[in-house]
Amino acid sequence: MLKAIMSSGFHLAKGSPKPTLPEDGLLRLFSMRFCPYAQRAHLVLNAKNIKYHTVYINLTEKPEWLVDYSALLKVPALQLPGEKGQPSLIESLVIAEYLDEKYPQNPLLPKDPLKKAQDKILVECFSGITGAFMKILTQNANIEEFWVALDIFEQEITKRGTPYFGGDKPGFVDYMIWPWLERLPVLEFATKESYSFDEKRFANVSKLIKLLKEDAVVKSFYATPEQHLEFWRTRKAGKANYDLLASL
Repeated sequence: MLKAIMSSGFHLAKGSPKPTLPEDGLLRLFSMRFCPYAQRAHLVLNAKNIKYHTVYINLTEKPEWLVDYSALLKVPALQLPGEKGQPSLIESLVIAEYLDEKYPQNPLLPKDPLKKAQDKILVECFSGITGAFMKILTQNANIEEFWVALDIFEQEITKRGTPYFGGDKPGFVDYMIWPWLERLPVLEFATKESYSFDEKRFANVSKLIKLLKEDAVVKSFYATPEQHLEFWRTRKAGKANYDLLASL
């Protein structure tokens, strides 16, 4: 399993010089270690065993040159040195689908047009979960909204009758939703006694979580519950420790 190269883990901030990367044709991913959307891009790149460079970005004090690679100053941003003009892509789902089409090894989306469309619709439905997640953390919203959104995925994986949404191995849906499943401990920390993940209600999602924790791709870009909690604690305090894992 390949991991990103040329990545110290330190996040570049305002005033940092633009990084000098070798002209070796490798993809360049502008990321943030604790961003769930950026994690999607890492998972797809690693699932496809693609060598790439990573440049980590401090999202509180963004470097001035980030606009050269991400017009909306967002991560993930993927620069394509092998293409004319070395363009960059943004938006995690756009990047994931591009990589799946460009690099056919270990396909993540189904080849069947209908099944592919259904998987993409399912991932779009996941926005209900990502939205609820942030509202819980930033607005103290009721956590039940999160569980109601997750019900859709419990029903779907039960209907499919497979261990993963991708069938017998993880696929596009699995890797696109995993970053938020990995962060369930953050919800538990934020909501305390009101946290109520019901393993009976989410029997098959619970099995999926256990399986994905053992997946080599997930392990290649994984942060422990303790690490996620520490990052969120520092972020909530207004001093996000982006470099929490830089020495690892």
